[in-house]
Amino acid sequence: MTPANRFMQIAFAEARAAGARGEVPIGAVVVKAGEVIGRAGNRTRELNDITAHAEIGAIRAAAARLGDERLVDADLYVTLEPCTMCAAAISFARIRRLYYGAADPKGGAVESGVRFYAAPTCHHVPEVYAGIGETEAGDMLREFFRDRRP
Repeated sequence: MTPANRFMQIAFAEARAAGARGEVPIGAVVVKAGEVIGRAGNRTRELNDITAHAEIGAIRAAAARLGDERLVDADLYVTLEPCTMCAAAISFARIRRLYYGAADPKGGAVESGVRFYAAPTCHHVPEVYAGIGETEAGDMLREFFRDRRP
């Protein structure tokens, strides 16, 4: 198993845990030097906090662990294309590489929607690798919403 797939599997575990809690099943993992330094799943409903997306939680955990808001040379693995808020947090944290699973044509902001990293005001652009575990990510989200929207 490649490192990208190995770390994405950890993100999928976080997504499944989020789904089990009734959250939209999205998971994220921050990795530096081959070590997981932050991981989280969505907790927006549990915490009544619209900023409690998986990416934000994983970035917060990694920053706390390192004692630094800059996550230079760290990579983020997330099961769904980040929204504008998360894309901005990824940029501000100086994440080196972003790996994501499924595209999000309605809410994504990396290669969909506003394409945050293409904006001239974006000061840091991570390397982006899309489609890592895309089928599994898409299936997980479709099943979650199918069960809730008859």
